[in-house]
Amino acid sequence: MVKQILKKIGLFTFVKKQICNLKLLKRKMERVDKHIIMDYCRKQTVKKLHIGCGDNILKDWLNSDLFPSSRDILLLDATKPLPFGSNIFDYVFSEHLIEHISYSQGLQMLKECYRILKRNGKIRISTPNLSFLLDLYKDNTSEFQKRYIKCATDTFIGNVPCSHATFVINNFMRAWGHTFIYDEKLLCTSLEQVGFTMIVKCDLKDSKDEILRNLENERRMPLDFLKLETMTLEGTKITDS
Repeated sequence: MVKQILKKIGLFTFVKKQICNLKLLKRKMERVDKHIIMDYCRKQTVKKLHIGCGDNILKDWLNSDLFPSSRDILLLDATKPLPFGSNIFDYVFSEHLIEHISYSQGLQMLKECYRILKRNGKIRISTPNLSFLLDLYKDNTSEFQKRYIKCATDTFIGNVPCSHATFVINNFMRAWGHTFIYDEKLLCTSLEQVGFTMIVKCDLKDSKDEILRNLENERRMPLDFLKLETMTLEGTKITDS
């Protein structure tokens, strides 16, 4: 019985994968993504790339995702060379994506973002902050942090004897496809390593640049919890290279 069930599950997974591959092939043959890029570049004077949009579709941005939810969203794998020429975009924004790929892949993504940005172009990266996890483990946690621990335990973990930071930290490092969690210093260093300068830390949904305000998806979770988890850095490309 067990073997039969496993065979059925295996067959289901195989069929699902083949259907997905056929959809991707159809999309490629119809040149859907090339048309999306051409149409966007033709219409927009200020060009803005949103990498890993999920369901957070931003107006006047070129929204892209590895698993696009519609034919209006660009199919984009952030771990591969970006399908654009150099010095094309004025802005790049990515939210809660870089933690889902390895450190080396993240560095390559940042390098590609630098390449496709124009001189004085800006990047905005929002991602979980390792320090917020480490702070949960301290003895003097605030009432707000305790509420976060309990909510994270009840919502995402379950089947544990109590709400404890250790469970939350372990789960956070591995759940949702997380691969590498940055701290502020390392993310800043990574941005600088590929060429970005004028690195600044921003509050969630806030920026000195009006175009980079109110971008993060606050529907992900209660806003206060999202602010607790997330760090946001912006950097500028000051050369034409």
